[in-house]
Order: sequence, then C-alpha cells, then structure tokens
Amino acid sequence: MIEMKVAGIALDAITRSPIVLLKDATDRRALPIYIGQEQARAIMAAQENQKAPRPLTHDLIVNILEGWDMVLDKVVIHSLQKDTFYASLILKQGDTHKEVDARPSDAIAVALRTNSPIWVMEEVVSEASIPVDRDADEAEREEFRKFVSNLRPEDLIKRFGDSTSNS
Repeated sequence: MIEMKVAGIALDAITRSPIVLLKDATDRRALPIYIGQEQARAIMAAQENQKAPRPLTHDLIVNILEGWDMVLDKVVIHSLQKDTFYASLILKQGDTHKEVDARPSDAIAVALRTNSPIWVMEEVVSEASIPVDRDADEAEREEFRKFVSNLRPEDLIKRFGDSTSNS
C-alpha cells in the first residue's frame, strides 16, 4: 500500500466535475478521483478547517466515532472496477478493528477531519495514477538503462554466486 495525501480539488476541464487529487509522498504520482459537488465541498472545508454551525454528515460520523470511543485508524482505497473506486474505513475500538465500506470521497472527508492516513493499494495506483514529475521519471529510467548497459555476467556471479554449482 502507498500512503497518499490530498493535494487538492480540481475541476475537469470538459465536464466541470470535481476531482480530488491524491499524491504520494514523493510527489511523483497523482491519483485523480472524480467526486460529487457535496463531497468536494466537504473535503475543501476539512482542508481549510472550516466548521459548520451544525454538524454536516462527515462531522456527524466523526461525532459518532468519538461518542463510541472509536478511532479511524486509516482509510484504504482498495480497488478500481469499471472506473469506480472502492474504499474502506478501518475503525479501531480498543483491540478490535472493523472494516466499513465507504465511497472514497466520504472516506477522504472523514480522514481529513480525524487526521487519519489515506492508503491506496499499489494495484490501484499503478492502474489509475498519472505521472506528476516526468523529468524525474525519465532520469530514473535513464539511470537504470546505464546500470543495465554496464552490467556484466561476472558482476552478477560475484554478487550472487554461481547458482549452477549448487545443482
């Protein structure tokens, strides 16, 4: 799993639909997730530490968790099926953990309110993320190409030993 942070909310240039953008710790990969208008407002409000005069849905969830001495241990965005992301809230009460199905947008809104980490399965990141730093990606590929081009069989034998002698 890869821990990601909310980078912000953007609007799709064509559909004008809101997108929550998650980034990894290296700022090399971004995961765009289309969300609804209300969830976008809830995420932005949490990022800006805005408090509604009365609890909104995500605030209510946090209040219920606190009332029952539960903690949101983490959010996990675990799969992508037919362009739909799936997430879970991992709740903790004492030594007991419970997994609760949630829309990623709602899970993110609650995670921001509780300062809980957001984790994304590596398969989801590899399938749906977009590169952010193409120059760094290309530099890494070039460095690997140089490494491989200078690699000699005797270097591998020296490093890992001759596996044919054990047969």
